[in-house]
Amino acid sequence: MFTGIIQSIGGVVAVEARGGDVRLGIEAAQIDAARRQPGDSVAVAGVCLTVTGLTPRGFVADVSRETLAHTTIGRWRAGERVNLEPALRAGDALGGHLVSGHVDGCAELLGRRGDGRSERLRFRVPAGLERYVARKGSVTLDGVSLTVNDVDGRDFGVNLIPHTLAATTFGALQPGALVNLEIDIMARYVERLSQPSA
Repeated sequence: MFTGIIQSIGGVVAVEARGGDVRLGIEAAQIDAARRQPGDSVAVAGVCLTVTGLTPRGFVADVSRETLAHTTIGRWRAGERVNLEPALRAGDALGGHLVSGHVDGCAELLGRRGDGRSERLRFRVPAGLERYVARKGSVTLDGVSLTVNDVDGRDFGVNLIPHTLAATTFGALQPGALVNLEIDIMARYVERLSQPSA
């Protein structure tokens, strides 16, 4: 589990095709080495990845076809900047909301505009996921826990304060870009519990 509070910005240093799936090299020097050991989970742009090997300044992770099909990872190249968060430990502060790192799909940035010292960003979700996005509810975009300001069909808006713009990759995000979207975990369970049992 994660919180959606980004610990650092890292980078993709290697993307290696492996029989239909991918092995990634991630630069994560600002993440404590004790929290990126083999078997540990690290959210990379919101995607929960298992550390499978270590490098002097980061780690290696394998990415399955399932993950490639539902995330932006298939578009990544060396040099891509990514938000990083190590897994939540017992006793850690929960500053965002509970995040699993299990991405539901890719949202598109439609536009951004200034709003005082903040910026308002507008996104569009894939068809079928709009029902899980609620005004004043939570979403995770590229690993960042955000509050939804407004919803209009498949489109929704969020407000980013200067700290979030500086501490994440959103400062440089341009319209047309795709981001990893994880809906609030509670929405998944509410839907499942509302369905008749078989």
